[in-house]
Amino acid sequence: MKNISETFENDLQNPNFVIGYLELCLNEGLPTFLMALREVIQANGGMSSIAEKTDLGRESLYKTLSESGNPQFATIDKILHSLGLRLSIRHL
Repeated sequence: MKNISETFENDLQNPNFVIGYLELCLNEGLPTFLMALREVIQANGGMSSIAEKTDLGRESLYKTLSESGNPQFATIDKILHSLGLRLSIRHL
C-alpha cells in the first residue's frame, strides 16, 4: 500500500498535474509557488539534476527557491524549461 507522500510524488511527475499544481500555487503568491517548484524539482531528479540541466549552481538554486528567495525571471524560465514546462500569459 502506498503512503500519501509516495502518491503525491508520483503526481508531481505527471506533467498535467504539475501544470495545474504550479498554476494554483502561483495564484497564491511567490513564496507558495517557490515551495511548489521545489517539490516538483525534488520529485523529478532533485536540485543536482536541475542544476546540471540549467547550468546553474545547485547552491544558487537552493537560495533562489528558498522562502526568502527573489528569483530572476530568467532563472524561473530555465528551471521550468528543464522540467519540460514554460510560462504563458492568458486573459483572465
